Amino acid sequence: MKTYILSIALLVAFSSQAYSQSEPPYGMSELQAYSLFYENFRQGDYDMALQFGRWMLEKQPRSIPGHNSFTLPRQYERLITVYTEFSKRETDPSMRSAYLDTALTIYSEAFEIFDESEIDRYTWHFNRGRFLQENQSQISGGMDRAYEDYLKAYELNPDRLIEAGDGYYIQILLSNFVSNNERDRALQMIDEVEPKASASLASAIDEIRDGLFSDPEERIEFLKGRLDANPGDIAIITEIASMFESQGNRVKAIEYAEKLYEIDKTFENVRRLADFAKADGQNQQAIRYIREAMDLTESNDVKKRLNLELSEIYQNEGNLRNARQFARAASSLDRNWGQPFIQMATIYAGAISQCTSGRQMDRDDRTVYWLVLDYLDRARAADSSVASTVTRLYNSYQPVTPSAEDKFFRGWETGDSIRIGSNISECYAWIDETTTVR
Repeated sequence: MKTYILSIALLVAFSSQAYSQSEPPYGMSELQAYSLFYENFRQGDYDMALQFGRWMLEKQPRSIPGHNSFTLPRQYERLITVYTEFSKRETDPSMRSAYLDTALTIYSEAFEIFDESEIDRYTWHFNRGRFLQENQSQISGGMDRAYEDYLKAYELNPDRLIEAGDGYYIQILLSNFVSNNERDRALQMIDEVEPKASASLASAIDEIRDGLFSDPEERIEFLKGRLDANPGDIAIITEIASMFESQGNRVKAIEYAEKLYEIDKTFENVRRLADFAKADGQNQQAIRYIREAMDLTESNDVKKRLNLELSEIYQNEGNLRNARQFARAASSLDRNWGQPFIQMATIYAGAISQCTSGRQMDRDDRTVYWLVLDYLDRARAADSSVASTVTRLYNSYQPVTPSAEDKFFRGWETGDSIRIGSNISECYAWIDETTTVR
């Protein structure tokens, strides 16, 4: 039987007979001594609790007559608590360490004398790991020993340690591997843990994994190797595409983005290709991907923005009729959004430029600017957030509306309705809207 560490304070408080004995003190029965131990422990009187419970460490009774629910492992846990509490109230560092060493001796003996039917070994390794971590400053090699217990707990039941502390203990194991340059062990654990990780643990794993590779090229090669072993792994392909993009290798980024698109036509994967196409000036491809993305979302907020985006691309292409179609679609999804009305205004302003290309603008052309101002007014009335944009555009377009002289020669009176369409020029036939003389 191991001899437990005895401090000077304990020698003062208890006789040597009371400290090291295989029978209850003062001639008590086991039931009497246990009852006093438990009652004092429950009340937080740890000195008295130890006096009446110390014998259990020596005798190791698996049962006590008259107490059907007695379990020795539970008493070991309580005695560990007793010595831990002694250490907390001790000011002398050497005495504090002595109490903690005694608690660790009890832990060690528990692993020796209890089999798997008596204790949950995962729990005991996990609890000892926490004990070592919490008291590492007073225990030689405390944190390294804690890592060993957490790793043993992981080996015994990975799922429980993954869930413990929302993945905290997995994080410190991985961080320890990184600190010790044990990249292969870290990567192996990541592969095992990641499919079961919570959102917060997954985020931490991403950061830890990034720390394993100082060279992005090395990281990409590693990911390619993983992809060879796991063809079609969407998470790996996504990361490779992102890394190539961050490296400025657009050709490779697009190559892997297309792989994602072929495997899984999600909104995000289609949207990624649309962005690449827009950035490269491939408007027709961008239009195709954005229209496909529209079918992959149920969100009206997303759909309205996609419609406006299509309108802008069509306008850049010079296809003003289609540009108007999608601006109207965007507006129909949110009547309180001013941007589609501004888009309509710029589309009609663009129509004037198209229709007067190669010739001088005349009075009739200028009437279209009244329609432009109508849509700017609608934008401002619907959405106060666009007021500054409307004011800026107003200052650009209002000076080129028909002058007083133009109105005199045409006989236009303020408030009159004017049709904007083929009556002005066949070029404007597609507009076919009414505005008001200003």
